[in-house]
Amino acid sequence: MSREPLRPFRDLARRAAAVPRSLRNRSRAHRPTPTSSLAPASRPYVRALGLIAVTLLGAWLGLLVAGGVKTPVGPVDTRMSLHLTVSGGTQIDVPPLGALELETHQAPLGLDVDVNRLDPERAQALVDHPERISGLETQITEDVRDGALGLAVRSCAAVVLGATVLGLVVYRRPRRALAAGGLALALLASSAVGAYATWNPKSVLEPKFSGLLASAPSLVGNARNIVTEFDVYQQELARLVTNVTKLYDAASNLPTYQPDPSTIRVLHVSDIHLNPAAWHIIRSLVEQYDIDVIIDSGDTMDHGTAAENGFLDPVEDLGAPYVWARGNHDSRSTQEYVEELENTHVLDDGRPVTVGGLRIAGIGDPQFTPDRSVVPEGDPAERAAGRRLAAALRAAEARGEPVDIAVTHNPVAARQTDGDVPLVLAGHTHRRETEVLDDGTRLMVEGSTGGGGLRAVEGDEPQKMMASVLYLDQESRRLQAWDSITLGGLGLTTAEVSRHLPEDLEPGSSPSPSDSPSEPSPTSPSDSPPGSPDPSPAPAGSPSRPPSD
Repeated sequence: MSREPLRPFRDLARRAAAVPRSLRNRSRAHRPTPTSSLAPASRPYVRALGLIAVTLLGAWLGLLVAGGVKTPVGPVDTRMSLHLTVSGGTQIDVPPLGALELETHQAPLGLDVDVNRLDPERAQALVDHPERISGLETQITEDVRDGALGLAVRSCAAVVLGATVLGLVVYRRPRRALAAGGLALALLASSAVGAYATWNPKSVLEPKFSGLLASAPSLVGNARNIVTEFDVYQQELARLVTNVTKLYDAASNLPTYQPDPSTIRVLHVSDIHLNPAAWHIIRSLVEQYDIDVIIDSGDTMDHGTAAENGFLDPVEDLGAPYVWARGNHDSRSTQEYVEELENTHVLDDGRPVTVGGLRIAGIGDPQFTPDRSVVPEGDPAERAAGRRLAAALRAAEARGEPVDIAVTHNPVAARQTDGDVPLVLAGHTHRRETEVLDDGTRLMVEGSTGGGGLRAVEGDEPQKMMASVLYLDQESRRLQAWDSITLGGLGLTTAEVSRHLPEDLEPGSSPSPSDSPSEPSPTSPSDSPPGSPDPSPAPAGSPSRPPSD
């Protein structure tokens, strides 16, 4: 049977089957997709928000990786950097002391300043030339300005590079990456404009302290007074040194004791506390008194830091051997530095040294307490150190090498040597006194040759500067007499000298000042410069402000 008669039926079936398929296709074409109505309107905002997020993240990464600059600010080395923030401001970190915050500006960028270290050379320059303190503010201002300029240039490059690289990683299209970099630069520029518009120069007067610096507000006033007084003192320094050179002439006319050329002359100094004027005074005394040996009973430093060590360099050129014992403000690092200097002898552990015809032994202070952050061990530690020194003195005498002079920093330790040495020298108290102990040893405690350091001007009157010249017989190496020398404190121009004999004190007598002048030689008022205080010298043994240590 032919298939032709069935063809119309097959065509009709195909048409019928095609109808539902067409209807299904038509319904699919008109069925709305979930995002078809929203995509055209939301896609630009999504892209913009994504670009902003990429830009901010890239800028932050750029600042974090390459946005900081190292720049010197005065005597310290710092690292300056920017960070994203809401309130702006500046934070200065001074490890390990703490930090201070300044409300310098209002912008989405904050400034971080990290103090990395104190540069020894620049710090030493200030110590050697304290007159430069008056120009330090201008120098710091210029350093900060230069550092801020370098930070601005580096930050621009860091944010543009960071945003561009991140944009290239995310979008993989150079045009989008460049758009992110340009946007980052625009945001940084607008933040800089905002910081400039809201700059508050008075913010430095109202800092917020944290850490150990939290006590700084109570010290700012004293610090300002110290700088002011020190500037005045610098103007008087030349006249003060001139007064010192007159002391020898005054002392040579004292009739009680006339040292002969063979007499061994020892200059005892102590507690210089970083006062550079002390070196001028010591050098002048060495020259005028023809000193054979200088003995320093410690606290030459103030905090015992490595940056302070260069302060000791002048001891090489003082004109006499320098014998030194560690004080409680002197660190082991300081002791190692002194040992490397020429013309110096460090006393410790009772090991005797022979200098200028004298056998001298001493021990360093067992305590290192440069500030109140260190808990002192107290007198028991000092007595233990004194007993070790006394044992070393007895051992030296048993070897047939008796020690002529013992040296400690703390008088508590010195008292333990009673009966084991004719003379023991100490410091620490910033008060001069002399006592013959029960077993015959003479204890001589020197005042502060540095006048207590720069802290001396914190009180109503600056501390006096003290030193003593000891005369010892060349044959017996016993003390024959001593001159007590007292100078007016910072900014004052008074000078006193008095001579004393060992017979002035008897064994077992109570401690008493040995420097009430028998023949004072204060500078006359006519020698004082205009505007300086009228000299009214009190006895050098008058009580002075107790030291802060």
